[in-house]
Amino acid sequence: MKIYKLKYTDKETAIADLIKKGVYIETNEGLEYGTGIHSVVELGLIALVEGDLDTAPVYADGYHVDVMARKEIEFENEIQVNNPKHTFFGH
Repeated sequence: MKIYKLKYTDKETAIADLIKKGVYIETNEGLEYGTGIHSVVELGLIALVEGDLDTAPVYADGYHVDVMARKEIEFENEIQVNNPKHTFFGH
């Protein structure tokens, strides 16, 4: 299995790229995983500092997505993460 940690400017850009690369397939029922895709986790905005009643949260730049696939996919926006907010069990 290959794990991809991706960062996009926003959700719309992320979805469009994932469809273009065959990670998602558009159907009448919505989006489904493409062939060879095991899981897609849309993390979205990642909080660097949690907010409270008096302070707004601070978010990392971008819209984040993790993909687990059985195939190689060419992504230009793959990132290296030192302290991941999400991991796939066993990987």
